[in-house]
Amino acid sequence: MPRQQPASLRTHTCGELGAAHIGAQVTLCGWVHAVRDHGGILFCDLRDRYGVSQVVFDPRMNPELHRQANELRPEYVVRVTGEVRRRPEGTANPKLATGEIEVVATALQLLNRAEPPVLPIADEIEASEEVRLRYRFLDLRRSAMQRNLMLRHRVFKVVRDYFDAHGFLEVETPMLTKSTPEGARDYLVPSRLHPGSFYALPQSPQLFKQIFMVSGLDRYAQLVRCFRDEDLRADRQPEFTQLDMEMSFVTQEDIINVTEGLMVAIFREVLGRDVQTPFPRFTYEEAMSQYGCDRPDLRFGMTLRDVGDIARQSAFEVFRKVLDAGGQVKGLCAPGAAGRSRAELDRLTALAQTFGAKGLAWMKVEEKGLSSPIDRFFPAPVQEQLRARLEAKPGDLMLFVADQPPVVAEALSRLRLHLGRELQLIPADEFKFCWVVDFPLFAPAEGGGVEPCHHPFTSPRDEDIPRLETEPLAVKAKAYDIILNGSEIGGGSIRIHDSALQERIFRLLRLSEEEVEQKFGFFLRALRYGAPPHGGIALGMDRIVAILCGLDSIRDVIAFPKTQRGICPLTEAPTPVSERQLRELGLRMLGEGP
Repeated sequence: MPRQQPASLRTHTCGELGAAHIGAQVTLCGWVHAVRDHGGILFCDLRDRYGVSQVVFDPRMNPELHRQANELRPEYVVRVTGEVRRRPEGTANPKLATGEIEVVATALQLLNRAEPPVLPIADEIEASEEVRLRYRFLDLRRSAMQRNLMLRHRVFKVVRDYFDAHGFLEVETPMLTKSTPEGARDYLVPSRLHPGSFYALPQSPQLFKQIFMVSGLDRYAQLVRCFRDEDLRADRQPEFTQLDMEMSFVTQEDIINVTEGLMVAIFREVLGRDVQTPFPRFTYEEAMSQYGCDRPDLRFGMTLRDVGDIARQSAFEVFRKVLDAGGQVKGLCAPGAAGRSRAELDRLTALAQTFGAKGLAWMKVEEKGLSSPIDRFFPAPVQEQLRARLEAKPGDLMLFVADQPPVVAEALSRLRLHLGRELQLIPADEFKFCWVVDFPLFAPAEGGGVEPCHHPFTSPRDEDIPRLETEPLAVKAKAYDIILNGSEIGGGSIRIHDSALQERIFRLLRLSEEEVEQKFGFFLRALRYGAPPHGGIALGMDRIVAILCGLDSIRDVIAFPKTQRGICPLTEAPTPVSERQLRELGLRMLGEGP
């Protein structure tokens, strides 16, 4: 590790001392991690961000200093001066970078006392998340949390270095902007100077980065804070960090190649691991067919298989009725799971029902054939076809869902992930990327009509443009998502650069001319002044860092996150404001009267 530049109060950090410093006089500053009394000699573990050094207070050498050290408590902030010596034979600690040496104290200065910490400053703790976030200043002292934030810093540095080396410019976009429909609720900021008018915090810099392309900047990349007022879960926060990238005169392949290069750089520089490119690629239809979702986890198998043609050959009416109604019968094979009890299989059925399925059919694969409450409805040749289609072997468990395609996809994809974890099929230290491409441009909207699957600035495939008004739901987009270990870590598209086509899309979305002008007038004006073909992508940096750290929740890689209720326990935000502040903004709370 490179030598850290010490502040004026210290000569070294607590993590850099080693055999080369033996005999040197040093001054350390840090927090008291622990104090141990070994036969009258006090050993103090002194901690800072860089590591831990053991400090020795020997009463035979300095009784007064030993008395002072007796008053030290965990998390006191101290400054210690002493001589570095090799630890006595047999007492070295190979788990510490400084485990060869210790510092024999000759001076001690108490810089600050501390109340007893409400949570232990240790890697593994059992404190609730509410306590950790309320006392985040203590939680962030833990080396596990500091490692997360240091890894985050290294990732961001690699990102900036990579894009700088590839000719991209980082230009800031506004935090106070215009409210435009982009898929989630905006956070609104009232204007004091313009009563009744509001800014919006950006959900993304989408329109601004496209305007950069109209402005001729050609290549733009920014690590930017974004805001969405939506229901939260482990991988979502109301404010988050996004990497936004945009390029002019490019195709989808150019965006994909630059993004894959970035992933290679991040994994090589941060984890010291090689990532193989090109990443596997699936169309949206292929992903939904094989995995039941558009963010497939490729770290294990258990792909979904359509068995509708085989099910029609059976006498099982449940399957046949679903197929006659235009539904599907699909299945998956859980390897080595045939030994499950009836109670365990009932729990799997209940789980499938929570995801919308009406039921779950199962068949155990045995040497002599299939074992199931419904096996009598399937003649031996049909059973053999099912086994072959699902590539099932003796000892495996075949599971089937029959319903309409969205229900089948949701239930089986969730069961696949559940069983993958339960059967320990998912390697803990493996990273699998893929791309999903050729998404639908539109989805059915509530109340009729269509709505954009991504955002209204995504370009349709050239060959589908003539079908926009006649078959909008059949139109495919020039859109692409990048997936890592079953999580969507980014998505982008080739944008619409022709103002006439953009206005056509707005009409399909049933936006009136007045709405278009009010919400997007500035953007359409930009397109009319010579917009180049362009496209880009946005990557969720919090999610990427969490995956690199092996964490499920992005809250552990954000310094000051919100809870699932959108609250900051540290500051107790959001909080009411004074009546004076409301009056200055021309606002009043509902129910307060005229």
